[in-house]
Amino acid sequence: MPLLVGDIGGTKTVLAIAEAAAEGVRVTGERRYASRDFASLREVATRFFAETGVTCEAAAFAVAGPVRDDRSEITNLPWDLSARRLEAALGLRRVRLLNDLEAVAWGIAALDPEDFEVLHPGEPDAVGNGCVVAAGTGLGEAGLYWDGALHRPFATEGGHADFAPGDERELALLRRLQGLYGHVSWERLVSGMGITHIYDFLVESQGVDPANRLEETTAIEDRPAAIAAAATGGACSVCVETMALFMHLYGREAGNLALKQMALGGVYLGGGIAPKNLALLRRGPFLGAFFDKGRMAGLMQRMPVKVILEQRAPLFGAARFMAAD
Repeated sequence: MPLLVGDIGGTKTVLAIAEAAAEGVRVTGERRYASRDFASLREVATRFFAETGVTCEAAAFAVAGPVRDDRSEITNLPWDLSARRLEAALGLRRVRLLNDLEAVAWGIAALDPEDFEVLHPGEPDAVGNGCVVAAGTGLGEAGLYWDGALHRPFATEGGHADFAPGDERELALLRRLQGLYGHVSWERLVSGMGITHIYDFLVESQGVDPANRLEETTAIEDRPAAIAAAATGGACSVCVETMALFMHLYGREAGNLALKQMALGGVYLGGGIAPKNLALLRRGPFLGAFFDKGRMAGLMQRMPVKVILEQRAPLFGAARFMAAD
């Protein structure tokens, strides 16, 4: 039977119809919605059914937040989700919720080689645990436990662990954000909001002349993309420095997770930022920071590092999760 699958995030909600079979996952009818234009996931799903005319008996939603007992609150969106309430409201026989990065981890096995950009090949025929690190609206992290035959995906909320500065400049950045938020997680820096935080910190600390700043009228949600674009083109020196520091921090935290998971089977970069900034990833300090783990540097070199180019990975993963449940 067709399955309603969704990728639910703070910025966008993507819904589609999926069919999982032995030969893979087929996704059709994909539609995107601005999450903040709706009061609930029920409203989005109702709109989707009305627009497409499809009918389903079950649904699996990848959500950007922790999931417990088939309930979740989206971290960067005021939606309180309950699988049981969604079943009743949408007339579905069964609804399951899973963390969005866990869904990406489930989706990796459904992807083809061309769906990845290899940043570092690592050890040939790598086998072992894996992990997923995804910078986008927030910072998501998940693991892939290798049981000797298959990868078993699992969710984490590692992106909300404490940020640790590596030098005096990063310590000053931490103190600035502590004044704004109190607790400062890695997500505050390795995410879209992180790009903006780093840019604002550099502008403030360096006393950048207003005439040399990125256009202040840029919409808040567009600033990270504008900063990255200006850095790629070299049109804005503080933007270049911003993205260099961002990529350094992204590499450090990806390396932290990879080391904790002993991810010899592969490190996968998901989310929206990595595939849109491949040039900055390749020429920037990401890999250097990833490998820089002291006595463990040799171990880090053995880990393949790949960017997930297929943005439908969470949808594939939600379908695979439901099929395996």
